Amino acid sequence: MRTLIHAAAWLVLVAGSDTSAAEGAATSCQLINGKSMMQAELLFGRRIAGHGRVSDAQWSDFLLREVTPRFPDGLTLLSASGQWRDPDTGRITREQSFVVRIIAAEIPETLARLTEISTAYRQRFHQQSVGLTLSTTCASF
Repeated sequence: MRTLIHAAAWLVLVAGSDTSAAEGAATSCQLINGKSMMQAELLFGRRIAGHGRVSDAQWSDFLLREVTPRFPDGLTLLSASGQWRDPDTGRITREQSFVVRIIAAEIPETLARLTEISTAYRQRFHQQSVGLTLSTTCASF
């Protein structure tokens, strides 16, 4: 019985701490006049199998034609170095890459536009994949 009481008290404590953490985050977001939004990061490799790499001019054109029209309110572009394991060969590939961070409403249209960008890049530059991470964040602009 004593073990059951301790377990119940622990559950109340854990549940209460999760609630207070969520409330604290919501309060912090309100303090900066922010709102809950989705943060998406698209990860684009520059290596084109058998064809060199995506040039700066090709990347600029892709941003102009594919990304900006879908997210005209803004984005953040980061140059990066990345690596990934090829699922077909098991080899580690290291390459220069781009990360595009987009903060937008968490709605089906946003997800559709992100998918369209990924598909366009894979087709245009013969890529196996484009990485995509999604998280919820508090944003104020």
